[in-house]
Amino acid sequence: MTTAQIYIHAGAHRTGTSSFQMCLHENRAALDQAGLATAYPGRDGIPSGDLALRLPGTIGAEPAGFVDRATRTLADHAGGRPLILSEENIPGRMFHFMRGQFYPMAGPRCEVLRAAWPGTIAHVLLVVRPYDELFVSGYRKRAEDNAVPSFDDLRPTYMAMDRGWPSIVEVLRDVLRPDLLTVIPYAQRGSSTDLLQRLVPGIPGTALKEPGRVVNLSATDAALEVLQEAYRGGQKLPRAKWKSVIGAHAEDRAPRGFAAFSETEVTELSERYASDLKQIEWMDGVSFG
Repeated sequence: MTTAQIYIHAGAHRTGTSSFQMCLHENRAALDQAGLATAYPGRDGIPSGDLALRLPGTIGAEPAGFVDRATRTLADHAGGRPLILSEENIPGRMFHFMRGQFYPMAGPRCEVLRAAWPGTIAHVLLVVRPYDELFVSGYRKRAEDNAVPSFDDLRPTYMAMDRGWPSIVEVLRDVLRPDLLTVIPYAQRGSSTDLLQRLVPGIPGTALKEPGRVVNLSATDAALEVLQEAYRGGQKLPRAKWKSVIGAHAEDRAPRGFAAFSETEVTELSERYASDLKQIEWMDGVSFG
């Protein structure tokens, strides 16, 4: 049983997580020499990403049924060493946004993660993004490989979201019980190597390389319109096919109104975000910014 420390980059979604994971890939040799193991998925084309961390995804799922597998997964990646874990799905998945639920499975998922790591959780780092940008970006990402309702139909749902970032920060603090919890607004994220040094203090910056490859680029409106026409027509496209559609329309960047909030809605969501950041800033046990 390991007593080593774990450093958790908990995303969030659409905040440069793929670029951070590419940073871990590019610097894995230097991190290994520093005695640090790494674990991150390869879902966005990260060459060495092989993490498959299963956490409860269905409302009502019992966390206990996931602990043994998660324990083995983390232990295998750590090999008895301190571990850097980067996984944007720790709070949950984004499709719940379209149901008016802001990461409803964050609690059970964190319960499993806490139970699966017997050592110290040294640091949890979360990058948060403004709600209007997050909801639009999440909707567009979902639309790449799934049929989705029109954005106009979902506006009332997004505007009436049941909770926000402060609730997720409370879950990370109270369930994971890390020695340090850091919340960084997306606008203050900095480079991926900056983020890595924030997550694991003491890593010499001169030994780190910023990844040169841009990953996880969003599809254009033109590509999403073509994909939605196919999905709504009953087609099921394999990953290679829908990726090729995105590539074929990558240069057509003209906005077509595929997904956008009104100015009034943006103002309301921005005010909510600013208020929530202030609430997080004053939370006990949280390092902000």
